Amino acid sequence: MKFLLYGATGYTGQLIAEYAAGFGLQPILAGRSADKLRAMAEQLDLEYRAFDLSDTEALEAALRETPVVLHAAGPFMHTARPMLEACLRTGTHYLDITGEISVFEMAARLDAKAKAAGIMLLPGAGFDVVPTDCLAVHLKNQMPDATHLQLAFAGLGGGVSQGTATTMAENLGEGGAVRKDGKIVRVPTGHKTMIVPFKAKPLFVMSIPWGDVSTAYHSTGIPNIETYMAFSPSAYRWVKMQRWFNWLLRTNFVKNIVKGRIRQRPAGPSPERRAKARSFVWGRVTNAAGATLEAQLVTLEGYTLTAVTSLLIAQKVLAGNAPAGFQTPAKAYGADLILEVEGTERMG
Repeated sequence: MKFLLYGATGYTGQLIAEYAAGFGLQPILAGRSADKLRAMAEQLDLEYRAFDLSDTEALEAALRETPVVLHAAGPFMHTARPMLEACLRTGTHYLDITGEISVFEMAARLDAKAKAAGIMLLPGAGFDVVPTDCLAVHLKNQMPDATHLQLAFAGLGGGVSQGTATTMAENLGEGGAVRKDGKIVRVPTGHKTMIVPFKAKPLFVMSIPWGDVSTAYHSTGIPNIETYMAFSPSAYRWVKMQRWFNWLLRTNFVKNIVKGRIRQRPAGPSPERRAKARSFVWGRVTNAAGATLEAQLVTLEGYTLTAVTSLLIAQKVLAGNAPAGFQTPAKAYGADLILEVEGTERMG
């Protein structure tokens, strides 16, 4: 079964393309660089299409070739809108691997149009946000009257790709976000911290604007949501200092310097490093009476998991399992979706 994979030459896009055969899928590789796509297509014996997202005619022609697109070219704050709008025009199901709150909210606002077009819009089909979304729904199912949700994650032994780092650079100086009484509220970066008892070991975590600030609300209806990531206490001290010079971090001058340094780094963690790494996810819900409930997940390294879950979801869509409208992974496929990934364990 064929699907369009846009952003195929990026670090995560290449992983998805390499894993696709194991799911019985044949991606049509797509992106801007014809030379890179041609070499990759020859190596994997796949088709390719080279075009920029600003080329509306070429974009729509490519989308009409398959029922679904898996969009892997970030930062999605710049690339999601043209792809989403083209999918609405061509009747193509939309998947992506974003973790950006603004992109989830953008897709959610297109819910009615997607239903009218008979297509599914499901951003966050990778590590952002499949495991956390599934854990959120699992906890909500156990405590239906939950009013507060906290989610935290840690990656032990892995690394960060150029694409992820570039997205982080684009958001320099923007601060954090939480869901409060159903509304997304801006807060300072790292405004809260705690120690989370991950299965591997207890770790210091700080609040970050993770995608679940958007998606977990749509999945569970829980009105108060905070998201956290493991961080070293020494690095956290530098984060706290950012509030004094966020104005400088938001300038294009600083962002371009940071992105230039990112381009000098390796594309992403090596296969050997990914194979040894693991991801840990923790969640806690609380109701109005103060009762709490916790659960955890242990699963694959983040980039490997993104390749696996995005292909797993693409496989479901191509098989006809694609509820129309804006969806989150667990809203569309249930809390046990993550348990379909071999090597995943859930506790609690």
